[in-house]
Amino acid sequence: MISNHGPLPTILGILTLMTGFIDAVTYLKFGHVFVANMTGNVVFLGFALAGARDISIPGTLLAMAGFLLGALLGGLFNERLITHRGNLVAASSLTKIIILASATIAALLDASPFVIIPLLGVTMGIQNAVARKLAIPDVTTTVLTMTVTGLMADSSLVGGKNPRVGRRIAAILTMFIGALGGASAVLYHGIPFALAAATAIVTVVAVSAYVLSRGQPDWVKSPGA
Repeated sequence: MISNHGPLPTILGILTLMTGFIDAVTYLKFGHVFVANMTGNVVFLGFALAGARDISIPGTLLAMAGFLLGALLGGLFNERLITHRGNLVAASSLTKIIILASATIAALLDASPFVIIPLLGVTMGIQNAVARKLAIPDVTTTVLTMTVTGLMADSSLVGGKNPRVGRRIAAILTMFIGALGGASAVLYHGIPFALAAATAIVTVVAVSAYVLSRGQPDWVKSPGA
C-alpha cells in the first residue's frame, strides 16, 4: 500500500539529520544550549538556577525565545500553505536557508553566540511547527522519546504489531548520524563549517520538496482535505 505521505517521511528525515548539526554547535560550543530540544533547555535551566556550572542561562533563554518566535512563524506558514504540503515544506525551508546563511555569516565574522543562538532557535521553531502540522508518524525531526518508546511498547515481544518499525529505526539512526556528523564538523572544522553544512542540507530539502511536488501529486494534499 502506497503511503499518502509520498516522499515527506524521507524529506523530514533529512531535516532530522540537520538537527544534529545545529544542536552540536550550540551544545558543544555555546554553553550546553539546545535550540531544537526545548525539554533539554527547560531541564538545563533548572540545573543552572540550582548552581550547576557550564550552562549558559542567557543562551538558554535566547534559544527558547528564538524557538517561540520561530514556532509562531511556522504557524503562519501552516495556516497559509497546508493545503499544499510540498509548498509548505519548500517555503518554510527557504526561510530557514536565509536564517541559517545569516548565522553562518555571523559565525564567520566571529559574532557573539548571543547573536547566533536566537537565529538558530528561530530556525528550529519553524521546523518543529511545520513538522507538527504535517504530522508524519514517528518523524518529528527533533525529538526521539516517543519514537523509542513506540519501538518497544508496540513490539511483537509484547504482542504488538510494531507499526512503522523501519521508519522508527531510521529516525533514530538519522539523528545519531546527524549528531556524529555535526560534532565532527564543529570539533574538527569549526562552527562556520557546521552551519554551512546545515544550510546545504536544508537547501536539498527545499529543492526536493519543490521539484517532487510539481504536478500536484496526491501526497501534497493535507489528509482529510
